[in-house]
Amino acid sequence: MKPVLDDIDNKILALLMDNARMPVTTIAKIVGIARTTVIARIANLEKRQVIAGYGLKLNQSMYQPAVRAYVGLSIEARSASNLIKVMQQLPEVESLCAVSGMIDYMLTLRCASTEVLDKLLDQIGTLEGVRQTSTSIILSKRIDRCSI
Repeated sequence: MKPVLDDIDNKILALLMDNARMPVTTIAKIVGIARTTVIARIANLEKRQVIAGYGLKLNQSMYQPAVRAYVGLSIEARSASNLIKVMQQLPEVESLCAVSGMIDYMLTLRCASTEVLDKLLDQIGTLEGVRQTSTSIILSKRIDRCSI
């Protein structure tokens, strides 16, 4: 069953997604509730596993300069399980999502350079069952609420 969240829970979650280390007093001021209420609500969200954990967000330009790209994949259905196994072995793969629409999967890649990305795209394009790929290089993130 999906947890029921009210407006206050959603506001707290949005603030924590932007900055998981935001002080409780700051959250309380922004949301307009008591500090102790924020503490209780966060504890409740954790207990109900709405908040599954806290992560580390790296400054990619400081940690590892990279070229990131979204790759849409159209595949033959019988090749899906093999494709997933191959993608799990590639360290450049950040995520692989099954999606609806014209493509079957959306892949997020992070490569050291455009040359590495180009070679990897060639490799992916030749995998058995891959019918078509469509790549968009990520220029910048305008909103980032991911933990990584």
